[in-house]
Amino acid sequence: MRRIKIIDINIALVKRIFHLRFRVAGWTRKSRIMNKIIKKGLFEHDGTYFVPSNPSVKNISSQTITMNYDISKPDMIVMPSDIIKSVINEAEDIVVMNKCLCRSSTGCTDYPRDLGCIFLGKTTRKISRRHCREVTRQEAIEHIDKCAKAGLIHIMGRNKMDSVWMGVGPNEELLTICNCCPCCCLWRVYPNLSDTIQNDFFKLPGVSLKTDATKCVGCGKCEEVCFAKCITIENDKAIIDENICIGCGQCSNNCPTGAVELHYEKEGVQSVYDKINSLVNIK
Repeated sequence: MRRIKIIDINIALVKRIFHLRFRVAGWTRKSRIMNKIIKKGLFEHDGTYFVPSNPSVKNISSQTITMNYDISKPDMIVMPSDIIKSVINEAEDIVVMNKCLCRSSTGCTDYPRDLGCIFLGKTTRKISRRHCREVTRQEAIEHIDKCAKAGLIHIMGRNKMDSVWMGVGPNEELLTICNCCPCCCLWRVYPNLSDTIQNDFFKLPGVSLKTDATKCVGCGKCEEVCFAKCITIENDKAIIDENICIGCGQCSNNCPTGAVELHYEKEGVQSVYDKINSLVNIK
């Protein structure tokens, strides 16, 4: 008889209550007590970067950044997704989930359900192999490319929530790389979370957005897919609040006329590695 593990119970539970995610996130804004409970239980010591997929980048600076991390070409950072690939190349233990829990829970038909999260670090050894598979660094990098090609964005960091639902630990040895769609991803709840929890989510340095009013037709697609709800349509034109934007790149990915462009200047890349290394040990 197959032994039932915590992860099996939690997956079944998540699928039943996933539709309540926005309401639960909203509790963190409505109640100080609930904010403390939810932050302590699911977000304590977290730190997460929104990393736009390479296809969403419409303009990139020509400068070269020298790094101490290996990617396809040593010591060269080229595009946002390469930051993730260089982190993968530092990991000893890597697994890929067989399915995306978010898209499976909603029955998503617009994006592949089999492109699951990647987890790095020694804690991955405790994740049930019924739900994931061990992969090489190259296989993980190829998975990132598949996700980008499918129109998914990446969210990378330390997420206590993942340790909780999978029933594994320690959390400081588990790095999450989510591959998120604009319709089903758990992190669409970001605008509903309290400011204290939002403070642990970071925009990738060097990412900015530009709009071309001559191309914008006011269709509202960018507003619909925006993770941070920083876009509004005024007088049939898209208006972006850069103070709220977290640089997910979904607007650039989904704009039908090319009116929204994501620019990447590759500045402050070292700070991303320093932050990740301070949060998680993946070696």
